[in-house]
Amino acid sequence: MSAESDTQSAVGIENAIGWPLGSALGGAIGALAFGLLMWVYDPDTVSAAIPGIYGLDPVGVVGWGIHIVHGILLGLLFGLLVTRNVFLGVIMTSPETGALSRTGLTLRLIGAGFVFGLAIWAILPLLVLPVWIEAIGTGTATEFPTTAIESMLGHVIFGSVLGLVFALVTDLRSRSPETPLEG
Repeated sequence: MSAESDTQSAVGIENAIGWPLGSALGGAIGALAFGLLMWVYDPDTVSAAIPGIYGLDPVGVVGWGIHIVHGILLGLLFGLLVTRNVFLGVIMTSPETGALSRTGLTLRLIGAGFVFGLAIWAILPLLVLPVWIEAIGTGTATEFPTTAIESMLGHVIFGSVLGLVFALVTDLRSRSPETPLEG
C-alpha cells in the first residue's frame, strides 16, 4: 500500500464518506440554517437580493438554490483547508492548557467552522460583494445587508453548523497530522 493511499484512507478520501462529502453536506446544512435566519429576519434577502447579485430576477426558489450552492462551495473550501497539514496540525495538537486539552476533535472543528464563518463574513459580504455589486450595477442587490449583525450571526451559524456536520460525517480521528496529504 502506498503512502498516498494510506493518507487517503486516514482522511476518508477513498471512502464513501470522506472529507468532500462531509464538507459539501456540512456546507448545505449550514447554508440552510443561515438561510432560515435570513428568512425570519427578511425573506427578501433570500428570494430577491441573492439572485440580484447575479443579475437574476427573483423567481421561485432561485435564491435558495444559489444560497445552498454557495454553502456547498464554501463547505468544500473549509474541508480542503482543515484537511491540510498546516491547519489539521493546529486542530489536532495537544495543548498544554487543561481546558483546551479536554476539548475533543468535534468541538475543535466547530471552533474552526466558527472562525471560518467569521472570515467568510469579513471577506465576502464586506469586501467582495460591494465591488461585485458596483461592477454589475444591479439595483436589487444593493439592498443586501452586508454589515448587519444578522449577516455576521448568519455566517457564524453557517460555519459552526458546517464544522459540526463535517466532524460528525468525516473521520479525522485516525489521521495523524504528520502524515502528508499530498503524495
